[in-house]
Amino acid sequence: MANTSSAKKATRKIARRTEVNKARRSRVRGFIRKVEEAILTGDQAVAQEALRACQPELMRAASKGVVHFNTASRKISRLASRVKAISA
Repeated sequence: MANTSSAKKATRKIARRTEVNKARRSRVRGFIRKVEEAILTGDQAVAQEALRACQPELMRAASKGVVHFNTASRKISRLASRVKAISA
């Protein structure tokens, strides 16, 4: 347990930040799930639209520090290649 007032304040700040980050991470997962579902249905138009909505969310999460920039880029790249492979 925190003893000093500054340590107590730090734990409060961490708790607030954790809640915000959880919400952001959950939001990103939802966007990724929509792309995954569109890929599974085989509808390229819907999948591309979902990917177009997913990209800014992933990069926003990266800029906020929720995920690493390289992780976000990798996810976007892999989703894009899977969407592109639907038509083939």
